[in-house]
Amino acid sequence: MRRALVGCLALSVAAPLLGVFLMLRRTSLTAEVLAHGVTPGIAAGFLIAGLSVPAMSIGGLVAGLVVAVGAGALSRATGGREDAALTALYLIALALGVTLVSLRGDTGDLTHLLFGQVLGVDDPALLLMAGVATLTLPVLALGWRPLALECFDPGFAQAEGAQGGAWHMAFLGLVVLNVLAAFQAMGTLMAVGLMMLPAVAARHWSRELSGLAYAAVGLATASSIAGLLASYHLDLPSGPAIVLSAGLLWIVSVVAGPVDGLLARWLRRPHLAG
Repeated sequence: MRRALVGCLALSVAAPLLGVFLMLRRTSLTAEVLAHGVTPGIAAGFLIAGLSVPAMSIGGLVAGLVVAVGAGALSRATGGREDAALTALYLIALALGVTLVSLRGDTGDLTHLLFGQVLGVDDPALLLMAGVATLTLPVLALGWRPLALECFDPGFAQAEGAQGGAWHMAFLGLVVLNVLAAFQAMGTLMAVGLMMLPAVAARHWSRELSGLAYAAVGLATASSIAGLLASYHLDLPSGPAIVLSAGLLWIVSVVAGPVDGLLARWLRRPHLAG
């Protein structure tokens, strides 16, 4: 439980910040696509070295970057939409990854790949989570302004020479790394739970980018603690319990959040009518 808590807190500090930028770019599903895109690389690492975190992480990183870069290259070469290319590549990647793991004939391995095992986090997985968080925060600090400009005013960012393309690729690389860090705990199906649900919920608590960042990290931290406590006391699977806790906080935010929450909208109506 202590290892799980430390690992989830490391994920909660870094991943939701990426989720905030994905939400602002209206590309929230990109994280989910990349989470499935790393599956064949993780599966290949598993077939070669078993449940080795370094092998699966290297394989997943290569596969994730191939999907991310390949989708951009295909969209530019064919003139099609990047999201369409991402969808095609991630469906192929997910099917290939599941097929590779199934070659071992062990449904337990497939379950571990898809759903993770947060209470089975070992030292290499814990170091990966902490290392990815340690890398993500300073890179985001350096790229905060160009990434924000690209979200709110891409034309102005290009005019200012903000190097949006380079930062976009660096940003996608961070998303892939955080998905890999979350994979060990959450599996490929729920790896983006702590990245996106707190970020989406945060929009109901602040209108400023800094406020969104603080709210997303706070909600992710609360989700990790609440999910692990529920898992321990109610004998629930830990990964789904954490994601469900994040989902519950999102529902609370939608209903009671001061920014465009349902209650806030309902309370404003009589005032506007008068």
